[in-house]
Amino acid sequence: MGISIANAALRLVSGAFILNSGINKLRIDEASASGLQQMAANGVPQLAELEPAVFGKAVSISEISLGSALLLPLIPSRLAGLGLGAFSGVLLASYLRTPGMTESDGIRPTADGTALAKDVWLAGIAVALIFGRKAAKKIKKAK
Repeated sequence: MGISIANAALRLVSGAFILNSGINKLRIDEASASGLQQMAANGVPQLAELEPAVFGKAVSISEISLGSALLLPLIPSRLAGLGLGAFSGVLLASYLRTPGMTESDGIRPTADGTALAKDVWLAGIAVALIFGRKAAKKIKKAK
């Protein structure tokens, strides 16, 4: 079952980044949590129903959990990739649905949108983790 060097690199980079982000949000103040919540609610409207403090804690715990899952080799890559895919999906939905983040074409980022648009790399890593080993096995069988 092992983990490939490529998967290890993808998991290390994204896991460390997300874990650090979650740890930094442990003591998020209510005003910052509220701003983060408003942005997230553009992608997932139901998030607006939470109290900002509860939302801030939930985001922190979620990021710490996901970052840890990506860093722990005993978690299968596909499972870690699915978690990362859901996480990056919310980030990208927020980016695409927040006014002023994209140019008139609805995809290319404005100067304000670049900070969120760059998170597309997380979606790419998720796809690689979910489908990477399957493709590698098919190539190996073909030889």
